[in-house]
Amino acid sequence: MTHLTLRIALLAGAAGMAAPALASDSADGDPAGERDYLPREIVVTGAADGYGLEDGSSATRTPTPLIDVPQGVSFLTADQLEDQSIRQLNEALRYVPGVSMETGEGHRDEVFIRGQETTADFYLDGLRDDAQYYRSLYNIERVEVLKGANALIFGRGAGGGAINRVSKTARPDEVFARGQASVDTFGAFALLGDLNQPLSGDVALRINGTYEEFDSHRDFYEGRFIGIAPTLTAQLGPQTRVTASYSYDDDRRVTDRGVPSFQGGPLRGHDETFFGDPDFNRARAKVHIAKLRLDHAFGAGLTANATVQYADYDKIYANIVPSGTDGETVTLGGYQDTTARENVIGQANLVWQAGGEGIGSTLLIGVEAVRQDTQNARRTVAFDDTNETPLADRIVVPPYTLAPASRSRDSQLETLSAYLQEQLRIGDHVELVAGLRWDRFDLDTRDLIGGTPGGRVDEKVSPRLGLIVKPVTGLSLYASFAESFLPQAGDQFLILSPGDSEFEPEKFTNYEIGLKWAPVEDVLVTAAAFRLDRTNTRAPDPDQPGLVVLAGESRVEGFEIGAAGAVTDFWQANLGYTYLDGELLTTSSFGPAGARLQQLPRHQVAAWNRFDINPSLGFGLGVVHQSKQYASFSNTVVLPAYWRVDAAAYYTVSDNLSVQLNVENLFDEAYYPSAHGNNNIQPAEPFSARIGLRFAF
Repeated sequence: MTHLTLRIALLAGAAGMAAPALASDSADGDPAGERDYLPREIVVTGAADGYGLEDGSSATRTPTPLIDVPQGVSFLTADQLEDQSIRQLNEALRYVPGVSMETGEGHRDEVFIRGQETTADFYLDGLRDDAQYYRSLYNIERVEVLKGANALIFGRGAGGGAINRVSKTARPDEVFARGQASVDTFGAFALLGDLNQPLSGDVALRINGTYEEFDSHRDFYEGRFIGIAPTLTAQLGPQTRVTASYSYDDDRRVTDRGVPSFQGGPLRGHDETFFGDPDFNRARAKVHIAKLRLDHAFGAGLTANATVQYADYDKIYANIVPSGTDGETVTLGGYQDTTARENVIGQANLVWQAGGEGIGSTLLIGVEAVRQDTQNARRTVAFDDTNETPLADRIVVPPYTLAPASRSRDSQLETLSAYLQEQLRIGDHVELVAGLRWDRFDLDTRDLIGGTPGGRVDEKVSPRLGLIVKPVTGLSLYASFAESFLPQAGDQFLILSPGDSEFEPEKFTNYEIGLKWAPVEDVLVTAAAFRLDRTNTRAPDPDQPGLVVLAGESRVEGFEIGAAGAVTDFWQANLGYTYLDGELLTTSSFGPAGARLQQLPRHQVAAWNRFDINPSLGFGLGVVHQSKQYASFSNTVVLPAYWRVDAAAYYTVSDNLSVQLNVENLFDEAYYPSAHGNNNIQPAEPFSARIGLRFAF
C-alpha cells in the first residue's frame, strides 16, 4: 500500500505555497472568475430569480458555459428547490428525467442514472461523497446531474452519470438573514435558517442550519434531521481566495422497507402497513465533512485551485424486512448493519486559458489523491420459532433475537489520479474537447470473521473526446465519447473475495450526440441521443459450469429533450422528457440475456412551472410521469406506470415575508415509484399539502 495520506498533505501544501509565491497582477482581480468550478452562488431574494443555469464548470473543471459542454446535464436551481419546498436530495431527483429512484432500503440515497444503479456516485462541490446516507439540501445552492460516463472529471464509477451538489458559500459583499418554516398535513415540519455576515471588507461568514421532523401516511414512520453548516470566505488580496467549510448532519428515522409483491405487482390494500418492528427498524447517520479550498489567479489566463476534504461517516441501521407473501401470510427476515468510514481527499487543478479570436485554448491539468478506510459489520435476526406471520393491517412480528455477527469487514482504498484535458476553439464555429485520466486504484479488504484477505491494484486510463459545432450564435451541436470503470468490489468497496480479485474492472462506454440551443435570453433547450454499453460484467462460464468469466454485457439506448429558464417575464420552467431502452445483451450475474434492465421506465416526464400573476401572487404546477418498469432483473414484478401532479401558490406579503402552499399528488394517485428488488416496494404518499413562511431581515 502506498502512503497516499502523505501525498495528499504534500499535494495541498505545495499548491498552497506555490500560489502566493507566483502571484502577479490579474486583469479582472477575480481569482476564480464568474464561472469558477465552485460557482458564485445565486442570490435568492424572495421571488424566484430563475430556473436557468449558464455554468457548465462542474462538467469540465474549467470556466465553461453550459452550452459548450458536450454531454447531457440536468440541474435544479435553488429557486426551483424552494418553489417546490424540497429539502432532501431524493425528493429533488424525482424531477430529473433519466433518473429513477431506488428505495435505498429505507436508509440511503440510491438511484439509477441511464439504467445504471449506484449508491456512491454522489459529489459535493466536485469531491466524492460516497457513503450510504440521506443527503439534505439545506446548505445547497443547486443540484446537477451530469449524464453518461464521467471518469475524466469524477474518476471511477459514474458509469451512468454523477450527481453533484454545489454548496452555498459566504459572500463578503452582502448582509442577510433568511429563514423558512413549514408544516404538512401529516405533521412533518422543517425549520431553516441562512445567515451571511461580512466580518471585514475581505472576510465573510455564512451559517446554514435546519431542524426537520419526518412523518407520512405510513404506519409508525417518523424521524428527525439536524444540520449545521458554517462556511468562511477570505479574500487574501486581489488574486487569492480561501474558502473553508464544515457541515454536520445527524439523521434519525424509521427504516421503512415498503411492501412485498403479490401476483406480479405491489401488494395492494396495504399502502399504510408497516412490515417491520417500529422499535427495531431504526437508522441513524452522523456525517462530518470539512473542506479547505484555495483559489489563485497568476495572471495571463493562468489560475489554480487546491482542495483538501475530510469526511467522517458513522452509520447504523436495523430492519425487519418482508421477503414475500402468498396473500395470507408474510415471510420476514432482518438484520442490523453498521458502517464507519473516513475519507481524505486532496485535489489540485491548474487551468490555463490562452489564444485570441482565431484559436483559443483552455488547458486543464489536475491531480487527485484519496484515502478511504471502511469498517462494516452485520448481525442477522434469528426468529425464535417462525419467520412467518399472518397478513394484516398491523403486522405482528414473531419473537426474535440478534445473532452474533455474520460478517465483519475492513477495507482500505487508496487512489492516485492525474488528468489532462484540452478545450480547443477553432474560429467561431468549432470546439474540440479531449482528455485522458490515469487512475491507480489500490484496494485491500479483509474478512475479519473468516480471516480471508482480498485485494487488487488496477491502473486504468479513461478517455474523453467531444466535438462541438456552432453554426450560429446560441446553438451548439455536439458529438462525444467517454469511458469509465468500476472495480469488481462494487461501488462501496467493502469486500473483495479472492475469486473476484482476479477480474478486471467493469467498463462503461458512452456515445452521445446532441444540441444545446438558447432561443432567447435565459432559456436553454437541450436534446441528446445516446448509447451506453456496460461490459466486463461477471457471468457464468458456458463451457465450465461453476466458473465465472467477464462475459456479461448490457446496453441502454435513448434520447432526452429539455428546456429550462425564464420563458417570459412571468413564466419560469424546467421541462424534460427521456426515453430509455435497455437490456442484458448476454447472460450475466444480473440475469439472463434479453432481460430488461431493472427499474428502467421507457418513458419519463418531469416538468415544473412557476407563473407570476403579479409581483405579489404566483402559482406553480408540476407533472411527473414514469411508464411501467420491472422491480428487478427477474422481470417478474412490475411497478405500474403513473402520473403525478403537484401544485403550489405563492403570496408575497412584503419585502421581508412571503407565504407558500405546496400540494403534492394533487389528484391522490396511488402509485409505487421505487423498489429494492421484488419485495421491498415503496408506496408513494397520497395527497398532501405543505404550508410555509419565508422571511428575511
